[in-house]
Amino acid sequence: MNKISKQIIECFKRGNIVFLYGNGGSFDLANHIEEEFVCKFEHNRKPLPALALKPHTSTSNDYGYDYVFSRQLAAYGKKGDIAIGISTSGNSQNVVNANNLASSHRLTVINFPRKGKTTSEIQEYQLHLMHLIVREVEKAFL
Repeated sequence: MNKISKQIIECFKRGNIVFLYGNGGSFDLANHIEEEFVCKFEHNRKPLPALALKPHTSTSNDYGYDYVFSRQLAAYGKKGDIAIGISTSGNSQNVVNANNLASSHRLTVINFPRKGKTTSEIQEYQLHLMHLIVREVEKAFL
């Protein structure tokens, strides 16, 4: 079982939450993976606590888009939770800020890997990797 899967399994066993966040296509991937955990992937099982953070316009208006995810993590995140920032560039300031806040609040931060030369290749790799992870996590809760 890979390291990321093990971390997520232990997080869920402790009763903690996995937070996912990103922009554009990465936001869509975060939502997709949230539903794989909360609903089901390949098997019926109990729901697992995951939450995709939303790019709230009021937070963006009041604090700037660079803090749209970190404000939510400050409100909901607690020690033992996992924060997964998804980015095709790896440089999205709001993802970087959320990762930094998560670290300072003692959440486990998973910097989601990027592999590929184009945006579509990176996103395809990330979706494939997340499906492998979800499959391993789901097996632990059947």
